[in-house]
Amino acid sequence: MFEIFFIVVAVLLIAVILLQQKNSGLGALMGGGAGEEIAQARRGADQFLHRATIVLSILFLGGAMWAMFGF
Repeated sequence: MFEIFFIVVAVLLIAVILLQQKNSGLGALMGGGAGEEIAQARRGADQFLHRATIVLSILFLGGAMWAMFGF
């Protein structure tokens, strides 16, 4: 049961990360998006994807800790 939960969270996390904007990655941070603002206000679907990434990351990390330490 735990393995299925962990796999579902991992797949959802990958999907949510891939659905985010293409120009907001490390390339933009290192100057790839010269002239564009680095910090932009998130709205609508972009804000939802950002929050979903945070929640799924916490679930993934918690699941990994649970599997590692056997809580």
